[in-house]
This record gives sequence, structure tokens and C-alpha cells, in this order.
Amino acid sequence: MKRLRKGLALIALLLATPAAAGNVAEPEGFRGPPYRAPVPATLSGATVVTAQQAHALWQEGTVAFIDVLPRPPRPGNLPEDTIWRPKPRHSIPGATWLPNVGYEVIAAETDAYFRAGLAAATGGDRAHPVLFFCLAECWMSWNAGKRALGYGYSSVYWYPEGTDGWMAEGLPTELADPAGFE
Repeated sequence: MKRLRKGLALIALLLATPAAAGNVAEPEGFRGPPYRAPVPATLSGATVVTAQQAHALWQEGTVAFIDVLPRPPRPGNLPEDTIWRPKPRHSIPGATWLPNVGYEVIAAETDAYFRAGLAAATGGDRAHPVLFFCLAECWMSWNAGKRALGYGYSSVYWYPEGTDGWMAEGLPTELADPAGFE
């Protein structure tokens, strides 16, 4: 019994540690795998928002919401005539879904796609507010926000709870299709 109490106390202590509470240091560059892991509470140069704050910005309608959840490609070993249906993405209504732009390293084509998507979402105005999200504890949105700051976007919001936090608040979602800028 004493051992059990000691074990439970240790578990409670571990759950209360800063890392479990999101006190993760920002890396110097972009974050690589694993992408689903605790994230920092900050993104230097950006404003971090809660679900309530993100909802208020969404209601204002003046911020471009950018969903960066990755989308797996069609498996290469599927026969041509096989129907492939990727998992549907339920996103924040009106958001632009730019999949695969939040990896640590992105190809030149993906970089061009991301830049074009941001330009379309902001009307080419790098001062236009833009909010990045993915899922809870997902580094993809952190990387995308950091990348946008590097592109010269000056009003960047990061919503680390992503659609997980949005749906937990009972807020609306809609099916999204990836934006096409090829």
C-alpha cells in the first residue's frame, strides 16, 4: 500500500511538471519529428491565442486562418483504378488548408505552395493578420508560424490547441479540401 501511494505521488508529480504543462523550450530552428509532442507556450514574434481568443478573432473575420495539418499522399502501391479516399479533414470554417507546410524541412515546391497560399489568404499583404493551427500538441503549426515570420509576415497568431481545442469548446467545423496553388 505504501508503495502504491508513493507510485501515485510520483505520477502526480510527473503530471505537474512544467513539460507536462507545456513549458517546452522553443528550438533555434524548425522542429522535426516527432511532430505530435508537447509544444512551447510561445512562438517568438507571434501572439499565442487560446480557443476563446481564436474564436473571437474568427468571429471578427479579419484574420486569415491557416490549417497546416499534413495530408498523406495517395499510396504509391495502389493500382491506378483503385479508388482512394483520404481521411476527411474537419477544420475551422473558412480556414485555408495548406497541408504539409509545417514539416521541419520542406521542398522548394512546398515552399512555393505555402508562399502562394499565404499570399492568396492575405491578399498579398504581409501585414494582414494570419493565424496558424493544426491539432493539439502538433509542431506543424508552430513550424508554419515560424516560417511565415521568416517570410516577413508581421501579424502572426499561433493557436496551439488547434481543431482539438476548437471542437472541445463545441465550436463549429466544416469539411475542408486542401487549397490548390500549383
